[in-house]
Amino acid sequence: MEVQALTRYARMSPKKVREVARTIQGRKASEAVDYLMLVPRKSAKLIAKTLKSAIANAENNNNLSADTLRVKSAIIENGPVLKRFKAGARGTAMPRRKKMSHIRIILSDGNTNS
Repeated sequence: MEVQALTRYARMSPKKVREVARTIQGRKASEAVDYLMLVPRKSAKLIAKTLKSAIANAENNNNLSADTLRVKSAIIENGPVLKRFKAGARGTAMPRRKKMSHIRIILSDGNTNS
């Protein structure tokens, strides 16, 4: 059975989040949470929060044990972009693109009864 959790509009660029998300794919869920606690990046905190939510969804909604869960995939999707301007040289305006991402984590218990 597969269980998922989704964090939308995370204020961090998808490229930065994907770097950390790639490292947890295929790991046991509890091991992935421990690993993310050691990574000193903001993106690791965002992913850990989503992963804990997915584990809680599995335990409460589907009566699955947290020990049997594995991270099947950690998908980082592009969110909306805030377009802002900041002062540049000689009185010009320089564009700033503040990107957001959607974090989707899918856990699997190994059974193929989806």
